[in-house]
Amino acid sequence: MLAATVGVPSDDGSVRVVDAVRRPRVLIREVLAGLVVGLALIPEAISFSIVAGVDPGVGLFSSVVMAIVISIVGGRRAMISAATGAIALVVAPVAKEHGLQYLIATVVLAGIIQIVLGAVGFAKLMRFIPRSVMVGFVNALAILIFIAQLPHLINVPTLVYPLVALGVLIIVFFPRLTKAVPAPLVAVVVVTAIALLAGLQIPTVGDEGALPSGLPPFGVPQLPFTLETLGIIGPYALAAAAVGLVESLMTAKLVDEITETGSNKSRESIGQGIAQIASGLFGGMGGCGMIGQTMINVRESGARTRLSTFSAGVFLLVLMLVFHDLVGMIPMAALVAVMIMVCVGTFDWHSIRLTTLRRMPVGETTVMVITVAVVVATENLSIGVVVGVLVAMVVFARRVARFATVTRSQPAGGVVRYRIRGELFFATSNDLTHHFEYSADPADVVIDMRESHVWDASTVAALDAISTRYARRGKSVTIEGMNETSTRFHRRLTGELGDGH
Repeated sequence: MLAATVGVPSDDGSVRVVDAVRRPRVLIREVLAGLVVGLALIPEAISFSIVAGVDPGVGLFSSVVMAIVISIVGGRRAMISAATGAIALVVAPVAKEHGLQYLIATVVLAGIIQIVLGAVGFAKLMRFIPRSVMVGFVNALAILIFIAQLPHLINVPTLVYPLVALGVLIIVFFPRLTKAVPAPLVAVVVVTAIALLAGLQIPTVGDEGALPSGLPPFGVPQLPFTLETLGIIGPYALAAAAVGLVESLMTAKLVDEITETGSNKSRESIGQGIAQIASGLFGGMGGCGMIGQTMINVRESGARTRLSTFSAGVFLLVLMLVFHDLVGMIPMAALVAVMIMVCVGTFDWHSIRLTTLRRMPVGETTVMVITVAVVVATENLSIGVVVGVLVAMVVFARRVARFATVTRSQPAGGVVRYRIRGELFFATSNDLTHHFEYSADPADVVIDMRESHVWDASTVAALDAISTRYARRGKSVTIEGMNETSTRFHRRLTGELGDGH
């Protein structure tokens, strides 16, 4: 049924589920990749549940539902969606001040908002995120993932360190023997076996919180559907929807680059909303795309289909309900080793090489560094991306502003001609009025705009101000050479923006 549902042909070059099912080697790779991700999701989901102030089962079942649903309705193959820290931070005040039912309602409303945003083309905004912000996003995420592992490496038994080192070595060198089995899974199995056989007293997954042993009830939130309720959950739902979409679309874009395939961002946005609603109806805390687990799935385990995402959700469910006692015995050292290698693989090391820094424009490097700093300081990827984009806009505007020039010429006894070259918008047109010699120029002035383009009202206002200043001195201005688009824009706004100055 899954193959028939999600094995629809596409032109993005990625492997389809139906193809994976027909090829045993690929099938095994996808399923085992899902198992690795399912194991890695357990401590993460438990931790995020604690952040949100709810029972660990809420985060775990939220991860199960989101992974399974997004594997069917999402727009990016092999991407993992589950409970996340960003969403947990947004909805935590609702759970703390109003209780679980209001949190669930917030999650459902956030899903509805995401569907609407997806339908109106929110995903198209991703084209305005420059590469420097993307690099900063990736590097900051790697740093955050590593910081999240520090509690499992500080003030722990000495035996934890050699086990972590062993896990890292297995992940690095096992693929040289074979890639049929994901190296992270081998690392988890070997480290767990050593710890159990040797009877080592080290922190385990079970120490992070109790795993649930039963399914959650399905149903709508039990609370009054009034404007007062909407006023309580609305702001949090809007924030959760925005944060969830930004992180999910950024993760999808990163997977596109790694796999050299495309994805349907609008479908992913709508799919995130559907998964969010499903999570809420099963009593979950919602979530979004998880770049750390996605990197485990795509980069470390080599997964490429929806089957891996579906398997992650199913395995997580089975591990919780059937093998919860065994899962509780897995040493945290094994999962820390996996996440450390995710950090190493996620970080863009090329971006900090001296040769790269020497060649890269200072503005680009500044944008990347600021994005990293804001994300790490706030522990919020979305805030970092927004700040990074704003800084990139300022850098771009300053750079483009330098390319607009005004040249004055006057043949002997002839008309003064000013030639404007470059793109004219607020950053370049604000100083435009200072390039003209109003008192010294003769009665007739020509402004030649054949090599420029009018982009905004600031430029029209500047041209009006220039004409007004000449008019006050009894002189006339003729603007010529505008292209058709600039002419229409100028004709529509000229004289309507004030009296000039």
